Amino acid sequence: MFANLEETRHVLVGQSPRTRQVLRLIEKLGKCRWPALLLGETGTGKEVVARAIHNISPSGPFVVVDCSSMVGPLMESELFGHVKGAFTGAATTKIGLIEAANNGTAFLDEIGELPLDLQAKLLRVLQDKEFRPVGSLSSRRSDFRIIAATNRDLAKEVEKGTFRRDLYFRLNVINIRLSALRERKEDIPALIQHFLTQVGGNYTVTAEALEVMLSYDWPGNVRELENCVQHMVAVNSGPLLHVADLPSSLQNHLIQKKSQYLTATAFAGPGPHPGVVDSPESFSPRGAAVPQPVPGVIPLMELERRAILNALEYTRGDRAVAAHLLGIGRTTLYRKLKEYHLAN
Repeated sequence: MFANLEETRHVLVGQSPRTRQVLRLIEKLGKCRWPALLLGETGTGKEVVARAIHNISPSGPFVVVDCSSMVGPLMESELFGHVKGAFTGAATTKIGLIEAANNGTAFLDEIGELPLDLQAKLLRVLQDKEFRPVGSLSSRRSDFRIIAATNRDLAKEVEKGTFRRDLYFRLNVINIRLSALRERKEDIPALIQHFLTQVGGNYTVTAEALEVMLSYDWPGNVRELENCVQHMVAVNSGPLLHVADLPSSLQNHLIQKKSQYLTATAFAGPGPHPGVVDSPESFSPRGAAVPQPVPGVIPLMELERRAILNALEYTRGDRAVAAHLLGIGRTTLYRKLKEYHLAN
């Protein structure tokens, strides 16, 4: 499916409308050298997109500048380099990341974390293609394509005065907004298969586990999904990966849904389920006559039927999750639905 492991790390996976739109923009940006600004939550794949843009026309190196990891007085040295003796500990001349990106692509990750003084110096590099290493009396040149990324709202940061307006407009020539995984859940099956291909082996996620993964909101986005797949493979020798193999975050998600369901059903009676039509025969399997109940006593079959209806209503028809909430297997739930004439 993929040529090698390194290649698979730098492709955008999915066929949702949002993903297809990003893929079209990657194709266009890869053929030019316009600055690009990638916007999105942490873990949405901003570096993957940046590398994909670079790989369309891979001339020169791809250099990652992690702005959030550069702290203190050495930040300028990391970006622009320094000459020997520029400061205490500068025993040799060092090339900075900006110079290393010459003729290639500089990916400035979390650009919103860059202090104002370095923002001004970066702006000069973008305008004049020139910079001065720390301690140097002469300028050097570096010509590169810049792709910046952030999980912040830079427009709001500009209004607050924490991000330079001129730098913002210099970077924001073309922007790509990457959707959170919860907004494109139709891509999850393809992403799971992609990550399983990366780890190798003949692994398959069961339908029940997939349903749980589809019902989860993934606050860590694609990165969290990748970690989840790796966890499942690590704890199970395969080939089938089950609900029990899911990491604690998804197990807690299931427990929370079950707790909410039990709380809801403790104070509410059965509600109508979309597509389910009650009939006199619905109260017993196979249309058998219902015995007259003793006043104040609800027949067991009726209690079971109500529990199934409540679970389906609570999960909005999601049978896999409903089965988990009821503590039964999905096959058992399907059989019960047929017995009580509740199957659509």
